[in-house]
Amino acid sequence: MVDNQWVEHSYPPVFVVAPIGEGQRVVAGVPGSDPQVLLSLLRCLAEPLVLLFVLHTPRDDSQAGRYWSPRLSREEVEDFIYDFKPFLCGDSRFDLWVHSPEQQATVVWDRHNLIYAYGPLDEYASALRALGFSHGEPQLPVPHTHYYHPQLDDLGRQLLDRFDWEHAPLRPEDEQ
Repeated sequence: MVDNQWVEHSYPPVFVVAPIGEGQRVVAGVPGSDPQVLLSLLRCLAEPLVLLFVLHTPRDDSQAGRYWSPRLSREEVEDFIYDFKPFLCGDSRFDLWVHSPEQQATVVWDRHNLIYAYGPLDEYASALRALGFSHGEPQLPVPHTHYYHPQLDDLGRQLLDRFDWEHAPLRPEDEQ
């Protein structure tokens, strides 16, 4: 909210290695909703990869829930991100997780345009620095709102048709 008007928020290119439980994770903002941030981090993950698409706010007859993809190559995940870039970059009805079962490593791009990365922290930090990121903690604007673009509904349906997803209900922490 700027001067009583909602404006699109864009994070500066900053990240931090933050404690979580007994471990650590990388937390980064995604400047301008640029999918290159996610693409750079997923290159730190060992194949095969699995996507978890968490649809927490369906706008049509799509079913809310957790959608697990089959095992995918890095190229298949990159193609998915490029093919659905307008939806992934322009809407906040979902969170997208990329998981490497081999490494037990995960990169999450959430509805707030934040990245949470678990696993090879040094590799993630190097990838972010190569993109021009520096140390700093991304700050979620308060107050904020989420926008769901009606013109992206069809692309969202196409996304759900892309794979033979395994569907599960939302968990309490998934819901807005």
